[in-house]
Amino acid sequence: MADEIKDESLVVLNKQSIEAIYNDPATLAKYNTLNALLNQEPKKEWCKDHPTVKTKNAAGQTVAARYIPIGIIEYLLTNIFIMWRVEIRDSKMVANSMVVTVRLHVIDPISGQWTWQDGIGAAQLQTDSGKGAIEFNFIKSAAVQMSAPSAESYAISDAAEKFGKVFGKDLNRQGVSLGYGALDQKFLNK
Repeated sequence: MADEIKDESLVVLNKQSIEAIYNDPATLAKYNTLNALLNQEPKKEWCKDHPTVKTKNAAGQTVAARYIPIGIIEYLLTNIFIMWRVEIRDSKMVANSMVVTVRLHVIDPISGQWTWQDGIGAAQLQTDSGKGAIEFNFIKSAAVQMSAPSAESYAISDAAEKFGKVFGKDLNRQGVSLGYGALDQKFLNK
């Protein structure tokens, strides 16, 4: 019962809002333009090889995973959404890593309302040289202090990727990459 919506007027309001959006070609055109912007390829110089994370390329070879540094992600969030904030939902140690989950809140530039995406990130705890990852008595004294912020950065990047390619959504995907360019003109003449 707690998960059910108790206020029927809220359901009606949400339905009216959705119907209003779908019956408003100008608003649809704005959202499609935003989607086209968010799904542009990121600048090549923003994309880096990850120093530790590996993936397979199209030929099946192991290569460094590509990523966009958190400073650029934050720059893009500010430039596209103007206002954004991070809510840390959870942080804990799992095996030999710090794991952080976040909710990345942004202002929708069209509606002016807050919206969000969730993300998760992990960073391995450092141990003394030559020691195993689960030999907890050899974990470096500042391991959590170093790993927790890294895990948070990975979580923010993971959440931002869900907004679109410009944040790195398809950097490590193999196969067909779909373009979003046709969206920006989709509803202009309806």
